[in-house]
Amino acid sequence: MNIEYEKNSDTTDESLCAQAASGDRAAEETLVLRYTRLVRVCARPFFLAGGDSEDLIQEGMLGLLSAIREFRPQRGASFRTFAELCVRRRIISVVRAAAAGKHTPLNDSVSLDPSLFLANQDFTSFGMAYHQHRNPEDVVIHEENLSALEEAIRKGLTRLEAKVLAYYLNGLSYAEIAEEVHRSTKSVDNAVQRVRRKIAQYLSRGEYSES
Repeated sequence: MNIEYEKNSDTTDESLCAQAASGDRAAEETLVLRYTRLVRVCARPFFLAGGDSEDLIQEGMLGLLSAIREFRPQRGASFRTFAELCVRRRIISVVRAAAAGKHTPLNDSVSLDPSLFLANQDFTSFGMAYHQHRNPEDVVIHEENLSALEEAIRKGLTRLEAKVLAYYLNGLSYAEIAEEVHRSTKSVDNAVQRVRRKIAQYLSRGEYSES
């Protein structure tokens, strides 16, 4: 890793992309470090609904690398916007493939919109992409299903589980969450697994459905 990049946090993503495009591996590695949390944020809702965490994060990292190598500033979008789009597309594509039986470890994955739990997160571009492919009636039904799931899950979580879920979906590591909630990393892991089981129960009872 080039220490210059580590020390100079003011180096823009766009300039690092340009350097990476010219063969600078240190610039590429710096961008990967900067956006690792974004990849976790994109992958974790799918993991909670039944996917394999490591598989999904690995796919997200491949999407991030594609973004770094394919980014063109003349297109007008910031690198962050482009990277998030590439990461989400990669994860969603592998989840859809899993639904068709092509990736066994991910066969039970179901999309849960993180904005249900983190109102301060910006998922506008993902929401717009969904709406562009559905008619108005489908969109209304979809949003009603998400609202029902949100309400059901909120009622079923303990205060600790709700806090852990919020931090988890925001991309924090188990160690970081443990520090925030003043518990051990093992307690955090146990809380995440309980949330997963509760979500699976709601989904199996048909409290959430894709229209």
